[in-house]
Amino acid sequence: MTVVGPFGLRVRDQALEADVQAGLSAVEAGLLGATKSEVPFITEAAQHLVNAGGKRFRPLLVMLASQFGDPDAPGVVPAAVVVELTHLATLYHDDVMDEADVRRGVASANTRWGNSLAVLTGDFLFARASHILADLGPEAVRIQAEAFERLVTGQILETAGPRPGHDPVDHYMDVLSGKTGSLVAVAGRFGAMMAGADESVVDILTQYGERLGIAFQLADDFLDIASDSHESGKTPGTDLREGISTLPVLHLRARAAAEGRPEDLELLELLDGDLNDEARLAEALHGLRAHPALEQARRDTVRYAQEARATLTPLPECYTKSALEELCDAVVHRTG
Repeated sequence: MTVVGPFGLRVRDQALEADVQAGLSAVEAGLLGATKSEVPFITEAAQHLVNAGGKRFRPLLVMLASQFGDPDAPGVVPAAVVVELTHLATLYHDDVMDEADVRRGVASANTRWGNSLAVLTGDFLFARASHILADLGPEAVRIQAEAFERLVTGQILETAGPRPGHDPVDHYMDVLSGKTGSLVAVAGRFGAMMAGADESVVDILTQYGERLGIAFQLADDFLDIASDSHESGKTPGTDLREGISTLPVLHLRARAAAEGRPEDLELLELLDGDLNDEARLAEALHGLRAHPALEQARRDTVRYAQEARATLTPLPECYTKSALEELCDAVVHRTG
């Protein structure tokens, strides 16, 4: 069993490992090429997060999905580059919205160059992704456009909040489905589609990606509270500071409303206050880490990963299917 890629997936077959590693190496080269500009400063800014590393979760899924067809098909690597560039672009924008100081263990682009340049750099990455996408055909363009619409819709829903009478947890899952599930679903879809896999396989891997993407984001939410910056490469409590109620906080609110325990109400009062104060933020993190709501959110993460694994059932038994099942576990149990 060998660990493949920064994400830490364990692969049990040497041939599969070699294919995936070769594909990911080609994606890295593609990312560097796609983020190079005639203007040196633009290159520096555009490659800032590429060079910072990352798990390459989405390209990894593209590579694995392509194993159900021809993984050497010419569209596989460019499709993986498109998906990762799109993801990277959203990170530049997210860090501006969240006023984040750290991303992937380095200073965020907005901290280093300011909000305007960070947003424009994200736009530059979107443009480069679109340029590559145009060579993959109109169907690929349509799929990416639909996913991007869902992604932006998810971000808008998160910013606007749940409408009156709408369950906050249901609203939040709609947000995650758009913001994260949509692009991970495209990774599975593009990998299989570009490799020429059967349409039934393409559909399965699209559904798998959607559920796995939600589990991935729920794990991120858990880590935002449970881990420190050394483990995750991000500033803990970023969502709390921005007033974003992720699933652990939503579960806390539901418990407080149903049971009215004084300690829960006190913790909510703290969370609803000004968490720009480091001492208050640390106190809030400490309270959430000890609260059953965090464990409840972890169980939800496991459930979505299990649902992703269940979608793979119709696929034939093979090393690639085992790797995709292993990926479900890796998503849940990662530390960063």
